[in-house]
Amino acid sequence: MSYKYPNKIPFFKLFLKSSSITRNPIPFHRDGFQKHGDSFAIAPPFSKKVMLTRDAEITKHLLRKNHRNYNKSKIQTKFLSKYVGKGLLTSSGDYWLKQRRLIQPAFHREKLQKLVAIMESTIEKQIENIPENKSIDSYPIMNELAFHVVAKSLFNYSSDDDTMHQLQKIIETLQEFIIREIRQPHKKWWYEVSGLVKKHLKLVEKSREIINKVIDERRVSDATHDDLLDMLLKAKYEDDGTSMTNEQLIDEILIFFVAGHETTANALTFTFHLIAKNPEVYQKVLKEIDAIDDGLPPMEKIAKLNYVKNCVEESMRLYPPAWITDRVAIEDDSFADYAIEKGTMIGISFYELHRNEKYWKNPNDFVPERFSDEHRKETAGFYFPFGAGPRMCIGNGFALYEMMLSVYAMLKKYHIETDQEKVEVSPLITLKPINLTLKFTKRTT
Repeated sequence: MSYKYPNKIPFFKLFLKSSSITRNPIPFHRDGFQKHGDSFAIAPPFSKKVMLTRDAEITKHLLRKNHRNYNKSKIQTKFLSKYVGKGLLTSSGDYWLKQRRLIQPAFHREKLQKLVAIMESTIEKQIENIPENKSIDSYPIMNELAFHVVAKSLFNYSSDDDTMHQLQKIIETLQEFIIREIRQPHKKWWYEVSGLVKKHLKLVEKSREIINKVIDERRVSDATHDDLLDMLLKAKYEDDGTSMTNEQLIDEILIFFVAGHETTANALTFTFHLIAKNPEVYQKVLKEIDAIDDGLPPMEKIAKLNYVKNCVEESMRLYPPAWITDRVAIEDDSFADYAIEKGTMIGISFYELHRNEKYWKNPNDFVPERFSDEHRKETAGFYFPFGAGPRMCIGNGFALYEMMLSVYAMLKKYHIETDQEKVEVSPLITLKPINLTLKFTKRTT
């Protein structure tokens, strides 16, 4: 078969820029798209071709239409699973499908209704002690908030704060090291020889011990907690009626922590910055928030927070926390004008797709109205903040509810402002903000 790829960038150009690409690949991606169109290829000397795309139709082909012909790459499976186990994010094939079917019901809307009360009270507690009347980096505040929401939603009140803080520190340390290992494969030998890999694998063991203890305590408890752990413990496999083992539960819980807390922290940091920078948007948000009775149950509040939801969605368009994903072709395939060889890795840049002028008018502007009911259909085919297809993020509803309630609680209590013009990002596994400052002042009206 004759293969056809998009325009190729010579590998030496990639090699010459490798250190700056390691720090931040987005400028390199953007340059490639501007010169070569919505897809381009790289041909490394000793491995299969790599392709990068910001094309919506190709994205839908890979993630939906022909998803069975594609696996996640070793970056997402082998590297991550070494540290966070074999959960939904890192598994594939029949095992992934079996786990997805088992866990999916826990994230259905009616099950989430039980969690939003835990979510709301956790958010309110977290925003009590924000430093006021001075400009501070807002990410640590959002990170702390998001971690506690995940921890309480998973374990409710069965674990003390010290244990959760210990787990938080371990997970953050592991995330930083995973990034270093993925970004600097040429230093892999050094990480092994210096004992860094061994040191971090010991942290993995410690995190698994902490979670295992919580599971063991819960298995012998008669109390009902209405949290995710309760739901996961009760979940039964269709084929034989068995439940997950402790090892399987730990894998899935670690994935929820890793995938569920940093992504939300990033999205909230960007959302508050964008609201603070846009006075007209900010006023519309306040009008919506202030019209809601604070005594309403959280699900009823969420139902009224339409414009807040639009703001969160538009923030995730501009700064998608899961800013890139990849797939590897199991067999030869053809799509658009291309015919690709088995083993080709394709990176999908959601960050660039969400800013592609072909799909979005004024793509770099913050316009929450894009996601209003009357305009939503126009954008649906080009918007992938949680991925797409069968592997779409299982916690998307959970994350949206958490972010909407966080915006509601924060802006009900505080006035926020910023004088920062430029947004700097660090595209690691997730798209992280760099020192985005906000000034919080207690609202008097």
